[in-house]
Order: sequence, then structure tokens, then C-alpha cells
Amino acid sequence: MQRSPALQRSPALFAAVLVTLGMIVTVGTALGFEHLGGYIPCALCLMQREPYYYGIPVGVLAIISAAFPMPAWLPRLLLAVIAIMMLVGAGIGVYHAGVEWHFWAGPANCSTTAQGVSANVGDLLGDLDSKHGPSCTDAALRVLGLSFAGWNVLASLVLAAIAIRGAVKAR
Repeated sequence: MQRSPALQRSPALFAAVLVTLGMIVTVGTALGFEHLGGYIPCALCLMQREPYYYGIPVGVLAIISAAFPMPAWLPRLLLAVIAIMMLVGAGIGVYHAGVEWHFWAGPANCSTTAQGVSANVGDLLGDLDSKHGPSCTDAALRVLGLSFAGWNVLASLVLAAIAIRGAVKAR
């Protein structure tokens, strides 16, 4: 795959585009599993998405700052911020995976509001008492031995590495 001349000239721009697209794809996949696949996220799952939600706008700013004539330190700084966010996300993912494997205890209140609560007002209070969100201790799905939390750790580390490389290689 041949990179465009603008991306070849600017490692920061290439890294910013790559890491931003990576964050969009990663969180988009999580949202797809939730809304299309029916996997209700637990509280830690939702917490793992936050670095992506904050990182995507920073990535867009990094793309803009690398694509237009701005100080060279700006895209480097923004890529460094993204790297820190992704490392925080990886840390949350390691914690969540450890909770799922029962290496340590998870938060006591780790559940979310359940979907599928009745629309019938008479049954509403009963449904609220009986329906609970998923527990953080149970992996909803494992693919190749890794849960969603485990895959998030890998994705976050790869994205952090891309951001760090872009920040270091930028002029």
C-alpha cells in the first residue's frame, strides 16, 4: 500500500490519521457488539470506552495540526496525549480482565441498567427490581481466549505505540 506524498512527508500526520481511525474502529466495534450483537456492557466495559471517546476529538485535532502549518510541537503533544489516554485504557482493560479471571475483586457496584424493562407502567417497578445489568466478573464472550476487555488491552497498546512513534518521529 502506497502512502500519499503528504503522509510520507509527515510522520505525525500519518500517525494521527492511523491512530484516530484505529480509535474509531475499536469503539465502533464495541458499539456494534452492543447495539447489533445484543451484548450489554458492564460498568467497566463502559469505562474502557471513555479514553476512545476523549481520544477521537484529540486525534482529529492532531490531524488538523499536522496537516496545516502549525507549530511542530502541537501534533507531537496531541499524539502524546492520545498515547497516555490509550495507556490508561489499557490499564482499565487489564484491571477488567483480571476481574473476569478472578485474579482480584472488582468494584462492588459493577452493573449497568438493564435493557428490556417493561413498557407497562404496572410492571415497571417489578422489572426494575428483577432486571440487572451484567456483572463485571463474567466475560460476555471470549474469542481466541480473550474477552472484550483483553482485546481492548491489545488494541489500546497498539494505538498507544502508534501515537508514541508518531510523536517521536514528528519533526
